[in-house]
Amino acid sequence: MPRVYRKPSEFPVAIPVFPLGGALLFPRAVLPLNIFEPRYLSMVDAALVGHRLIGMIQPAGLIMPVTTGVDTPDLAEVGCAGRITGFQETEDGRYLIALTGITRFRVKEELKHEGGYRIVRADWDAFADDLTRPHNVDDSVRARLISALHAYLDRSGMRADWSAVEEAPVDTLINSLSAGCPFSNPEKQALLEARTMEDRCTALITLLTMERPGQGGGYVQ
Repeated sequence: MPRVYRKPSEFPVAIPVFPLGGALLFPRAVLPLNIFEPRYLSMVDAALVGHRLIGMIQPAGLIMPVTTGVDTPDLAEVGCAGRITGFQETEDGRYLIALTGITRFRVKEELKHEGGYRIVRADWDAFADDLTRPHNVDDSVRARLISALHAYLDRSGMRADWSAVEEAPVDTLINSLSAGCPFSNPEKQALLEARTMEDRCTALITLLTMERPGQGGGYVQ
């Protein structure tokens, strides 16, 4: 499989998925993962000898990123595929991997599979625009985001490295805040599914304005 994907037809028909509540991967973002469950160790093994792709997806219906004891929860309709770009095996048998996001996908159906982990048939055409660089977000929108973040952190008593915030590319900043802020799972899913980067930024500003950290009180439509 290609290392650089330029069109949906270059992706495999099906990919393994890692259901993990609260963990978002975005195109061009990097997500570090600590893999220790046997079924997901097997998933990584299979990906490494194949196309190196894993789909990060949220379990459907979970409000907070907690363990429910359900082995096969329903899956959200949309996830994001990442390529394994970093790999380390620890002495106690864990894998430390880095997934670099490539494109979002829509789940067509889940396929029967005996390997312990889950595999879905993916619709890649739904988010073909992810394979191109996102359009620039207007400077005024970035300024509104920074202002909303200031107010959000002031309410929470938290601090930020503002020099890093100001220097970060706007798409990196938007995705990092979407993934890292303590929003509810449905809110994070809505941010992931936003059609454009500007749509995601607008929704993020709304949540930062409405939320108190950890409350998950506002919902994005």
